[in-house]
Amino acid sequence: MTAWLPDNSTLHHGDALHHGADVFAVLRNQGANQTAHVTAAGAAWLAGAAAYPRSTLAQWEAHPSSPGVLPCGSAFDVVNVPTLFGRRMLEHLWSDGPGSGPVATHRGRMLLFASPGTAQRLPSLLDWEEWGGGPEPRAAMGPRGRDGGDGDGKVPPLLCHGTGDAVTVPPLICTSTTPGPRWLVAPDTRSPWLPGPDVLLWACVRVTRSAPSSVARNSIFPPADPGANVYDVSRRR
Repeated sequence: MTAWLPDNSTLHHGDALHHGADVFAVLRNQGANQTAHVTAAGAAWLAGAAAYPRSTLAQWEAHPSSPGVLPCGSAFDVVNVPTLFGRRMLEHLWSDGPGSGPVATHRGRMLLFASPGTAQRLPSLLDWEEWGGGPEPRAAMGPRGRDGGDGDGKVPPLLCHGTGDAVTVPPLICTSTTPGPRWLVAPDTRSPWLPGPDVLLWACVRVTRSAPSSVARNSIFPPADPGANVYDVSRRR
C-alpha cells in the first residue's frame, strides 16, 4: 500500500502566491497532511516523467495553477475509467486490497496511475477473463480498452495510456473554483507505490462481481451435454 505518510510539504488548496514567490518553498513549508494535495516530493516525481524535468518544474513554478501534460510509459502508465466505476475500484482497493497510487479526475473520467507496462498488459488480461456478455467485436473496444456497461456486470470502457501517450495532470495548486482536472489521491513522495495490471484486474473483477446483473454471465466452459453419461469418480482408486 502507498505509504501516505505525514509530509511537511503539503500545499493547501486556495493558497495565494504573490508575484515572484517560490511555489516549491510553499510546498515544503506547509504542515497539513491531506491526500488530495500535492507535496514538493510528489511534484518532483511527476516532473521526472518529463523529458526535461527541470524545465517542467520551472514551468510549474511560473504557472502553479495550470494543469500540465506528461508522457506515460517511463515513470507511470495511466488507466482511464468512468468516474463511478473508478470510485468503486478505489473502494475495493482501499478496503480489501493494497491501496492505490495517485488518482485524478478529469472530464468525467478517473485517471489511475499505474506501474509502467500496465497499459500493454491490462487489456489482454481483461480479454482473457471473458466476462459479461461474452466475446465482443473488436470494433466495439476503445483504444487499448474494453467496452461494456457500468453496473451491469461488465467492465466499462477502459482507456490505457502507455508508451507514446500523454495525459493531462491536475495543477499543483487548486482553488474551489478552479475548473479542469483535480487530484483525489495526489502524489506525495518521490517513489509512490503504483499498482500493476494484476492489482487493477483484481479490482475490476471485484467491482463486476459485486454489481447486480440482469443477465446470466457466460461461463468460460462449454455447456454441459444433458445426454452425456456422468460417473461418480470420487471413490475411484
